[in-house]
Amino acid sequence: MARTSSSKPQTVTVDDRRLQLTNLDKVYYPATGTTKGEVLQYLAQVAPALLRHASYRPATRKRWPDGVAGQMFFQKNLDASTPSWVPRRSIRHRTSTNDYVLVNDLATLTWLGQTATLEIHVPQWRFGRTGTPLPPDRLVLDLDPGPGAGLAECAEVARLARDILRGMDLDPLPVTSGSKGIHLYAALVGHDESRTADAVSAVAHELARHLESEHPDLVVSDMKKSLRAGKVLVDWSQNNGAKTTIAPYSLRGRDEPTVAAPRTWDELEDPDLRHLTFTEVVERLERDGDLLEPLAAGHLAQLEPTPERLATFERTPAEKLETYRAKRDPDRTPEPFGPEEPDAPDGAPTFVIQEHHARRLHWDFRLEHEGVLVSWALPKGEPTDPKQNHLAVQTEDHPLEYGSFEGTIPAGEYGGGEVTIWDAGTYDLEKWREDEVIAVLHSERRGSRRLALIRTGGRGGDDQNSWLIHRTKTQPGDDEEPADPSATQAPTRPVKRPSAPAEAPRPMLATTAPPGELARLAPDDWAFEVKWDGFRAVVEVLPAADGDERTVRLTSRSGQDLTVTFPELQQLAEMVSDDDLPLALDGEIVALDADGRPSFRRLQQRAGLTRPRDVEKARRAVGVDLVLFDVLVVGGRTVTDRSYTERRAELARAVDPRRPVHVPDALEGTLDEALETSRLMRLEGVVAKRRRAPYTPGRRSRDWLKVKHARTQEVVVVGWRPLHAGTGREDRRVAGSLLLAVPDDDGVLRYVGKVGTGFKEAERREVVRHLRSVEQAPLDGVPRAEAVHARWAAPERVAEVTYGDWTSDPADLGAPDDGTHRADDEGPRLRHSVWRGWRDDKRPADVRVEQ
Repeated sequence: MARTSSSKPQTVTVDDRRLQLTNLDKVYYPATGTTKGEVLQYLAQVAPALLRHASYRPATRKRWPDGVAGQMFFQKNLDASTPSWVPRRSIRHRTSTNDYVLVNDLATLTWLGQTATLEIHVPQWRFGRTGTPLPPDRLVLDLDPGPGAGLAECAEVARLARDILRGMDLDPLPVTSGSKGIHLYAALVGHDESRTADAVSAVAHELARHLESEHPDLVVSDMKKSLRAGKVLVDWSQNNGAKTTIAPYSLRGRDEPTVAAPRTWDELEDPDLRHLTFTEVVERLERDGDLLEPLAAGHLAQLEPTPERLATFERTPAEKLETYRAKRDPDRTPEPFGPEEPDAPDGAPTFVIQEHHARRLHWDFRLEHEGVLVSWALPKGEPTDPKQNHLAVQTEDHPLEYGSFEGTIPAGEYGGGEVTIWDAGTYDLEKWREDEVIAVLHSERRGSRRLALIRTGGRGGDDQNSWLIHRTKTQPGDDEEPADPSATQAPTRPVKRPSAPAEAPRPMLATTAPPGELARLAPDDWAFEVKWDGFRAVVEVLPAADGDERTVRLTSRSGQDLTVTFPELQQLAEMVSDDDLPLALDGEIVALDADGRPSFRRLQQRAGLTRPRDVEKARRAVGVDLVLFDVLVVGGRTVTDRSYTERRAELARAVDPRRPVHVPDALEGTLDEALETSRLMRLEGVVAKRRRAPYTPGRRSRDWLKVKHARTQEVVVVGWRPLHAGTGREDRRVAGSLLLAVPDDDGVLRYVGKVGTGFKEAERREVVRHLRSVEQAPLDGVPRAEAVHARWAAPERVAEVTYGDWTSDPADLGAPDDGTHRADDEGPRLRHSVWRGWRDDKRPADVRVEQ
């Protein structure tokens, strides 16, 4: 790759991958004037050797977008800007699942250089080609000099360790780290399932202790800094499966472009031994080849097609999901990715049929089988007539968690569009062959029916994905014998009937209306209701069962069960007739202040409580009311297809309200008059609803338009700055301000500023307890002045703030991040934001810019 001084973007093709390279003349190493273009050139020159030792290992990256004089970003997880072709593997950690890049090819290595990745760190184990983690294939000792020691002392310890390792039939190879010390590597040859990372770590630890006992004035094996003066730490811990070491041939983020460079043992005898720069490493590689090549014997031995290795190639659920995961980016889509090792099946297998409004409407039919959901796309849906078969196209297997997925797949992503559950339940399996599946479905929503899937092969007969789906003549409950005599001999499992009511429907959502559209709303066509400042809920009144009383179930818009949090709302069960059960209503839970107005701040005192003692204590201090404004189901019959006017009449008939339940009328007059009434009453705003429109569960619709008086914005909290940050009075237990973010159109969090007012003193301590700390920032782009004293939090809590304005057009937040922005770029920010409280009824994926 030629060096260039042009700052114009260049599009290049590397390994048949097109990449755009930008800012090639940006100086990454000011001390030597080394530019980004020279870094990319170096990576291309050393790629064969670097890839030999880094490929198929989950890589952790250190990025310096502004060069080594600027801020460093430590990055494990791939973000939304990552090209889809970059190889990756997922690792499930205790609190999260991260997707790591695999540095397997020059195109990926070039992309890393383009994104300012200078340091590549990898573990001592690799993924197999099927995605299974393999045993460690190398041992490493990190010889780290303490104060008063240097490379000469490290070289002396390396020679001492060499003698011990050779006595263990290992051939150690030295690498000067490019930073301070020396790394000693030794290949572990042969596939041995009992050779775990813990076992290798234990051997390395024992070796370090032995060196320390034999040479106490030179060697230390304890990490304590107080013990390391004048000595060399033999760091054995980097053999831990969760730890990483700088990859051989990787650059370092030091003042000069030094490299983790393989060396000869003769070189370690030189008293003037020093670290090598990238130009020296290229010259040596061209002259001497890869001195570390024998290290590859460890992982090459693991690829031998022994019977033991071949036995591991049976397709696991994780391997069956490789195609599914390769087509999707978890940072861009809300679809589930599933655990690497799903739990064993419990009870009857499940099925789901999902209505999918992609480029073309179709239905996705999925059957749980051998740890995954085997899937077919049905362009015309499930057949209802045995004489009419429908086309079924088999697609990639999906994770079991997809069976409960509903939501919007972003435009531009694979399968982009709205997904809702059309039916779901369990099934009895009668037959499962490579070319035929027969199953009896059971669901609360649509009853039982018997379906057959038959592979047809398409017109040419060789299309393995071409099937048809057939509704059999014989159906459950018929007196006839099954049409397929072998079906009675096929394995079956008993049906596990759901003991709980079906999942609650999702509420219809309103759209923020621009002023021009509001001006056209005529009262004859639109009704204007109060916008209540509370928690949205679908409220179900369920009939008594087995002598029990009627029950009221409350479900938030994000699917959380709020029933135990607000027990006083069980009184609704006494306000409806048995003839109308089961009944599903739409409403808002509110906490009224002394003047009878909804107070979101008061409602916060009830949010998130589930323990009876906590609920009762909060209930005595703050009561809640339920405001109902729509109806979805009456007497088990869905009424969502009826107009707003008809549904409001049905709501008024079905509910006989008394406190704490209310069914308020719509506001009278024009929209301006309704807004004025709402303003005088100091309410949150107005929702305009089209009178002739049906109710569309779970979807945001322009048939409902919301207008707020105060500007509010839901935000994801990504961290906090302690009170009096950066001073001698700093208190990490108390929040001075919270750092806020909003997802862009690709679901990537974008920083939008901080909020430091609106808190009561007790709340400043309380909000910190609500956050789960993480070590690294969960997003890029936080200005240095605000990041320097920040404590980071997992981006899983949603809050709401009021604000004065945006510093620039918030639509810019929707622009995808190309990975080249600077940390101090000033994007749209919230001005004069004031804390309102947590939104426990919302998920981060629900947050969007309120314009």
